[in-house]
Amino acid sequence: MPRGNISVHHQRGLPVREQRKLYRWDSNEKNDIFKHRCSVDMSAASCLLTEDQFLCSICLDVFTDPVTTPCGHNFCKTCITEHWNINVPCQCPNCKKIFSIKPELQVNTFISEMAAQFRQSAQQKASSSSSEQQVSKAGEVPCDVCTGTKLKALKSCLVCLVSYCETHLEPHLTMSGLKRHQLIDPVENLEGRMCTKHDKLLELFCQTDQMCVCMLCTYSDHKTHDVVPLKEEYEGKKAELEKTEAEIQQMILKRRLKIEEMKRSVELSKEDADREIADGVQVFTALKESVERSQAELIDTIKEKQRKTEEQAEGFIKELEQEISELKKRSTEVEQLSTSEDHLHLLQSFLSLNAAPPTKDWTEVSARPPSYEGDCAKQSFSSGRFYYEVQVKGKTKWDLGVARESINRKGEIKVRPQDGYWRTCLRNENEYEARADLPVRLSLKSQPEKVGVFVDYEEGLVSFYDVDAAALIYSFTGCCFTHKLYPYFGPCLNDGGKNSAPLIISPVNHTE
Repeated sequence: MPRGNISVHHQRGLPVREQRKLYRWDSNEKNDIFKHRCSVDMSAASCLLTEDQFLCSICLDVFTDPVTTPCGHNFCKTCITEHWNINVPCQCPNCKKIFSIKPELQVNTFISEMAAQFRQSAQQKASSSSSEQQVSKAGEVPCDVCTGTKLKALKSCLVCLVSYCETHLEPHLTMSGLKRHQLIDPVENLEGRMCTKHDKLLELFCQTDQMCVCMLCTYSDHKTHDVVPLKEEYEGKKAELEKTEAEIQQMILKRRLKIEEMKRSVELSKEDADREIADGVQVFTALKESVERSQAELIDTIKEKQRKTEEQAEGFIKELEQEISELKKRSTEVEQLSTSEDHLHLLQSFLSLNAAPPTKDWTEVSARPPSYEGDCAKQSFSSGRFYYEVQVKGKTKWDLGVARESINRKGEIKVRPQDGYWRTCLRNENEYEARADLPVRLSLKSQPEKVGVFVDYEEGLVSFYDVDAAALIYSFTGCCFTHKLYPYFGPCLNDGGKNSAPLIISPVNHTE
């Protein structure tokens, strides 16, 4: 059996890191470890001989070159010799008997042979037991205590700063002094849990600087800062992660519901489209050959609107599914981090973890079925709402708005609401007006390149918008519409080529 890696007799051979860990423990814990290590090794041997018969009371390990003192006690020859050189000469460490003359020590061959046999048997049994445990693979944390073949570590101790396999972990599970140590799932780089400045365990968290610190840091760089125990901050951050996880799950749920809503909207839109197509077919099949072309145009228009509706919904659904994917990914990260027992890892990872991935507010987003009323070769409106856009880029003069069916088209025409006109205009390249009872000069931040006109027949509202800037230009309110309304366009005179740009009209959208 290999001699104990942490026995007092062999401290000098330990790496500096291991010596530092050893001296953190008090003497009682050292003795517990020495005794239990021997106990584990002896039990692994599974022999009839008692382990006490083969333990040196000085090094607490199996005898090497055992000798017997005149008082009948046995020790390793090297152990008793060094003991007498350092401590009271010629005194038995066990019974404290003092010999007047330093005894001549001879190796007890019988005990030596029995110890060798016991050691060999224990090595064979321990080797057999170790082979049943899982050998550490690439990417796994190995046991720091194992010599030779490194077994897979089951736990890491934040007090000892050592990772243990199943066999070497047993003292921490059974010894009263070691049960108080904090065990976590195995992690690498335990030295990273030490303060690089003071070589002390990172067991506190500075809320001022949002970093982990040791006890000595609170007397230097973080003297006046708000510092709490690592566990307290861990619990707080863990609670935040759980809250974040709940919020993400809620966001996922809302987006799934939005997907279902959009799918349903597409279904309803398709039903409307099918119904409109059927109605249109019924109307146009009754017409003569001259209107068959109008029937085909109607069907194409309705299908195109439906196609755009489906494309819009598909785009929304794809975007929602992408957000769900991102949220699921973040949910997995948060869930893994929130279940971690590693205080330091959670806190350090929490700082770099965004609260949530960027998402869109879908509350007001929907895939509304298009309106098909107004597609039967109709240009006037006597109810509902309609909207159209006109490109005015490059124009120096123009008139836009709506006019009622009964306007005066002869003689002197007054373009104002009393006479059935609701319109805005551009003059002299940058002078904008709304023609109410009296002209209203409009002050715009930028020159519109496309103007949108919106009419709500029942509400008596006519509004003009700068489409690109998404800004209101002017609104006529409180209007009383009693006749059919038509879009009104005025490209004005060419003005020697200065105003030669055309008015480009987008299709009129009419909604009930």
